[in-house]
Amino acid sequence: MPSFDITSEVNTQELDNAINQANKELATRFDFKGSTASIELDLKASKIKLTAEDASRLRSLHDIVIGKLSKRGVDLRNVDRKDPAISPLGHATQELLIKQGLDGDKAKEIVASIKSQGLKVQSALQERQIRVTGKNRDDLQAVIAFCRSKDFGVGLAFGNFRD
Repeated sequence: MPSFDITSEVNTQELDNAINQANKELATRFDFKGSTASIELDLKASKIKLTAEDASRLRSLHDIVIGKLSKRGVDLRNVDRKDPAISPLGHATQELLIKQGLDGDKAKEIVASIKSQGLKVQSALQERQIRVTGKNRDDLQAVIAFCRSKDFGVGLAFGNFRD
């Protein structure tokens, strides 16, 4: 039986490249000369930490990072922006969390919407991905087209297509 997987993963190499480009731009920007602003990537915790002296520089830093991520093809729906923490002394920090895989609620929502379409396919949650199987390829392609047309709030990738 033909099947495919629906996943929501961010390519860590592209993430690393985007942060390196953002750090290079940070080093050359005139408005950040003599500044202690920094961009740190923690791949194990899947988060990016932005640090700046004040809120306006933090906003500029945020714009740099988001611009580089989008240019490198990272789906911004998988980036969860936390509220900036601004201390009374003026130091500002912000964390951007990177969502890897489908969480339980989002996966259940996707499975329920696929079932509501009435196509002759079965969808099952396996770890942090959804496996969709059907009797013919056309039904599976209809599911892919449906998932691409609907916005679930995360970037979806379709892979491991087997006949």
